[in-house]
Amino acid sequence: MKRLLITGGAGFIGSNFIQYMLKTYPEIQIVNLDKLTYAGNLDNLKAVQRDSRYSFFQGDIADRQLMVDLLSHKEIDAIINFAAETHVDRSIGRPDDFLKTDIFGTFALLEAARQCEVKRYIQISTDEVYGSILEGRTDEQCPLNPSSPYSASKGGGDLLCRAYHVTYGLPTIITRCANNFGPYQYPEKFIPLFITNAMENEPLPLYGNGEQMREWLYVDDHCRAIDLVLQKGQPGEVYNIGGYCEEKNRVVAEKIVNLLKKPVELITPIADRPGHDVRYALDSGKIKALGWQPFVSLDEGLAKTVAWYKKNKEWWKKLKGEDFKNYYKNQYGKRLAQAKG
Repeated sequence: MKRLLITGGAGFIGSNFIQYMLKTYPEIQIVNLDKLTYAGNLDNLKAVQRDSRYSFFQGDIADRQLMVDLLSHKEIDAIINFAAETHVDRSIGRPDDFLKTDIFGTFALLEAARQCEVKRYIQISTDEVYGSILEGRTDEQCPLNPSSPYSASKGGGDLLCRAYHVTYGLPTIITRCANNFGPYQYPEKFIPLFITNAMENEPLPLYGNGEQMREWLYVDDHCRAIDLVLQKGQPGEVYNIGGYCEEKNRVVAEKIVNLLKKPVELITPIADRPGHDVRYALDSGKIKALGWQPFVSLDEGLAKTVAWYKKNKEWWKKLKGEDFKNYYKNQYGKRLAQAKG
């Protein structure tokens, strides 16, 4: 698979994956297509923008003709679809954006892949499609049980991928990962929001009692897993990718303030969001059988991530501009005011 189309490659995981693949494979050719919404950032790819093996096109995966033109003109071997609306909080307020990209966009991309007879199609999904579990781990055979418009839209895209494999023989593979963290993550997400807020001595808005349990996966480990699935994964299969690093949100927040030597009082419990899942945990035995395992622990990954955000203040300060402040005020303003009151 020498010629790849990476959709959503200017986002957090996609940009890390592009850099990983260009470092790992000298002969690879990568086409990056991104709509460049608020979370798509070409600054994530400054290190590779002059690489002759890399090219960028701005566009929407829902534009089927554009997808067909790119796939045929660039003679693409495989598609890795990172393009998605992904933030649960935003999905609660604007679910229509998520349905358009995560379901209809996936449909348009699958149609283009079918028309152009792409050799492999990998759909990047999430553990959230399984819903909340109180004990044990979810494997790939567990039914989908989404709780938010975000996870429902991702589950819908997954089901389309399965249907296109069963009905049309399209060689689709689905990966479902745990919560990712690491460099270049947009600062609306939990870990970068808390890191950057703490650096600015601003409150860290912790939903509810902070007892929600999450499984964490450092982004480099995720990139290695996707690469392995690209090389050895079987069409029609689903692969869970978990970091086996489970921790409560409250404890992660405490780890962040401790790394930054900030007062724990910055952590501010606020009213919980609707439908907040209690726990996710993946059984990743299937991909481990292919030869993968996570290398980076939660503590090591947090230390690396905090160091990156400390070193790259210009990158994230630019993102936390007026639009971000308006979003932040709408999302957390009333809850923070109630917490102070």
